[in-house]
Amino acid sequence: MTWMVTGGAGYIGAHVVRAMTADGQRVVVFDDLSTGEAGRVPDGVPLVVGSVLDREALDGAIRDHRVTGVVHIAAKKQVPESVARPLHYYRENVTGLETLLAAAADAGVRRFVFSSSAAVYGMPDVDLVTEDTPCAPVNPYGETKLVGEWMVKAAGAAHGISSVSLRYFNVAGAAAPELGDAGVSNLIPMVFERLEEGEAPRIFGDDYATPDGTCVRDFVHVQDIASAHLAAARLLTERTGESGAGDGASPLSLVLNIGRGEGVSVREMVERICKATGHEEVRPEVSGRRPGDPARVVASADRIRAELGWSARYGVEEMIESAWAGWRLRHP
Repeated sequence: MTWMVTGGAGYIGAHVVRAMTADGQRVVVFDDLSTGEAGRVPDGVPLVVGSVLDREALDGAIRDHRVTGVVHIAAKKQVPESVARPLHYYRENVTGLETLLAAAADAGVRRFVFSSSAAVYGMPDVDLVTEDTPCAPVNPYGETKLVGEWMVKAAGAAHGISSVSLRYFNVAGAAAPELGDAGVSNLIPMVFERLEEGEAPRIFGDDYATPDGTCVRDFVHVQDIASAHLAAARLLTERTGESGAGDGASPLSLVLNIGRGEGVSVREMVERICKATGHEEVRPEVSGRRPGDPARVVASADRIRAELGWSARYGVEEMIESAWAGWRLRHP
């Protein structure tokens, strides 16, 4: 039994690969290395360099490595870029997923874990976002993830593929410095970059209807994200059996939030980052709101706890400290 992890050389994907191999799962990584790094792939784990738009490459990887399950993490994920280049995002995230699902279905693969996003909810006006909260994405990135969920479910019903779609909230931290986030699109590395340049961190909007006026978010350690993928893979193996052929029952189709169920305001997060990095004297500068930023997005994690027996283990301080160790390794 082998799991193919697309995007397994990326920030999140590398953590998923590490969690799965530590659990004794056999893994092959499929990654185009556009943002991933080959050095993140553990020794002994095969790396196939290719695009999810390349059917021939996918067929070869699935055949050569006898893949029986897929964890699909590869995707474009920058919200501003998705607004500027919507067709690129639909091609990579939707057409790429369609190509991958077709290859999996034709090869008899019957287990599929899909990395989705809380971006599918758009601007929810609730204290806790449950999986039943209406989905109304406000940017092309969120749209591609919602379409992806629909496609996974429909393909599963048609081809007997059991699936779990995991909606990430705000990912942070690192399991080891070398696995840290190389990008600067998430809040914590954005603050690190500003501090490194001797500039004050930015807060976009302080007039929201929240306790301190800044947006409230649910931050989740990337190791918890990885453990949720492992739990989903285990569930699908239990459901379909070692062979992946199933027992004739209807394919499983779950959609689950990955969050801590605890909100932290952007101002509080920035202040904690400054303190942890020895910049207590720095005060953030406030800019105007960014379009499409909801006031509060915090997950309800009840369903994933009930379905997978999963709950987050790590707190905010561990996210910041581990992310800082990774940043210092890349920016000595």
